[in-house]
Amino acid sequence: MLALVIVLLAVLAPASSGDAASTRHRSPFFGLGTWVDIYSSEWADPESAVAAMAKHGVRTLYLETGNYSHAAPVFRPDDAGRFIDAAHAAGIKVVAWYLPAFLNVKHDAKQALGAIRFKSATGQRFNGFALDIEATKVRSLALRDHRLLFLSARLHHAVTRRYWLGAITPSPVGMSPSYWPEIPYRSLTHYYKAFLPMAYSTMRGIYTRAGTRAYLASTVTDIRDASGDAKFPIHIIGGLSGSMRAKEANGFVDAVAQTKPFGYSLYAFGQTSPAAWRALTGHP
Repeated sequence: MLALVIVLLAVLAPASSGDAASTRHRSPFFGLGTWVDIYSSEWADPESAVAAMAKHGVRTLYLETGNYSHAAPVFRPDDAGRFIDAAHAAGIKVVAWYLPAFLNVKHDAKQALGAIRFKSATGQRFNGFALDIEATKVRSLALRDHRLLFLSARLHHAVTRRYWLGAITPSPVGMSPSYWPEIPYRSLTHYYKAFLPMAYSTMRGIYTRAGTRAYLASTVTDIRDASGDAKFPIHIIGGLSGSMRAKEANGFVDAVAQTKPFGYSLYAFGQTSPAAWRALTGHP
């Protein structure tokens, strides 16, 4: 009986700070990240791009594997494999991301699972996968939400419990209300381990340090409220980095310090200025 009580206490005990630290260490969504899409020039030389990322202290590379218009599940598979191999050799994790249309959920699931199961020439895999939730090809919001949740459940049940799935969403502040209102964050917490909101302040015409900080901070706050879980991991994506000057980059870092998200990054790698990198790498 005493042994049973001890076991139950161990199971019911809250997670220790050591457990939380272990999760942060393992999760590819934690810390400083950077982004490469299928249009980026970095595909010409993955090894050099990864070397530059490593110099900036990047912890995770988010690499687009394709979108709904592609037949193959992984864009330029040989080069994608080179990204994975070079990143892992540099101690950088790699997360694949895919943009579905939700017009054909079977096709979207096939493409996403193709990226999840992809192996480089040396047999290495992506460290996680993120679904880019933004296409509005399906005009009915109710149907779009239904297909989003159906696809999310399909991916969730296709991978192991420990696999790192993330959901890339438009910021609920000024972005999603215009074309995807009330993204079902609470339901999505059942399928994903992190939200990665696209909080692109420059697309909202915000070009001040204080304005950038306020916009990013309100994005994090709104998602925490909508998800019903103040501790659910959020990796905040700022940008567009090519339009951000030093003061906007510092405003982004201010928001990170204020809201303490799980991770943070600017979109995208090739457009991030030296001043922005100085702001990012100066953040503890």
